[in-house]
Amino acid sequence: MGNLTTPESVQKLQKALHAKAKAEAGYRFYALYDKISREDILAHAYAQCRSNKGAPGVDGQDFADIEVYGVQRWLGELALALRQETYRPDPIRRVFIPKANGKLRPLGISTLRDRVCMTAAMLVLEPIFEADLPPEQYAYRPGRNAQQAGGRGGSAAIPRPPGSRRCRPRGLLRKHSACRTSKVGSAPDR
Repeated sequence: MGNLTTPESVQKLQKALHAKAKAEAGYRFYALYDKISREDILAHAYAQCRSNKGAPGVDGQDFADIEVYGVQRWLGELALALRQETYRPDPIRRVFIPKANGKLRPLGISTLRDRVCMTAAMLVLEPIFEADLPPEQYAYRPGRNAQQAGGRGGSAAIPRPPGSRRCRPRGLLRKHSACRTSKVGSAPDR
């Protein structure tokens, strides 16, 4: 599982979902659960999670344990739980990692089973939601990053009038005239 190239069968499904979502904006995808439990989707999701490494969750299971147990067997049991709709996510393991300033930052670690399910869901859902996003949005999109958005001239999606200052998010700076509305703390009219 060293090759992380998306398998052709997964790409074909993603292209079909994206094309349907793009062609019919109001279309509702009701039957996606069966796609998340597909063998090729789960195998690719497992490979992606495996490449990220990561610590075990509350169950203590790591990738070495799964490989001893049998990856295909483990994925088959997960697929069965998804198909029978008996899968339930496990609790998150909470750990604290030190920050540079000496404080601790909380970190939640999912079980490998949950990570594989979340990745499988992302593989199926991402092309559907991607079809609805306008081209000027760069956040959390595959193949896009903040540097590319910055190269477009900053906040190209919402141009500011000449001479105006950039406002902080609502509620942080209410005294700034451009941030004020008729009701304090309410959203500005758009």
